[in-house]
Amino acid sequence: MKNFALGVLCGALLLFAVQVLYLRLGIAEVRGDLPPSALETRFMAASVHAAVRRRAPEAPNPVPPSDENLIAGGKLYLAGCSGCHGTTRTPEDNGDSLFPPVPQLARIGTEYSEAQVFWVAKHGIRRTGMFANGKWNSDQELWTLAAFIKRIRELPPAVRQALEAKPSGAPN
Repeated sequence: MKNFALGVLCGALLLFAVQVLYLRLGIAEVRGDLPPSALETRFMAASVHAAVRRRAPEAPNPVPPSDENLIAGGKLYLAGCSGCHGTTRTPEDNGDSLFPPVPQLARIGTEYSEAQVFWVAKHGIRRTGMFANGKWNSDQELWTLAAFIKRIRELPPAVRQALEAKPSGAPN
């Protein structure tokens, strides 16, 4: 049993040493114009989702999802998020230019809860293009945005119409 435990410990130390060398010698691919490996993609996506689930306290959204609030959230989204995440009409197609790829929320929605969307919008995600909006937006605005994002694929017709309408005096 002692030899087995020693073998497991040596194996773990060897694996750790190989990982450190892999990173310290610069063998890991870091270019932003190449897609990450499938293993890296799976590992990082799972890691981000697990971290958000762990850190975002589940809380009910204090902003009710009324048409008025969804329109307000939609305006925040269109002003600050749609450049990367796509509009309700025309989702962006960043293709393979950004890694990790930017979720096209209007097309795929989100699997996060409203509380998790709020947390991500407030704190951002390290080493992605998702920055911390909590520095510029109030919690009330971020909850309003979270309500909109959670429902972006199934917006009531009145909300969709209000967001797609051109402001009066705008050029055609």
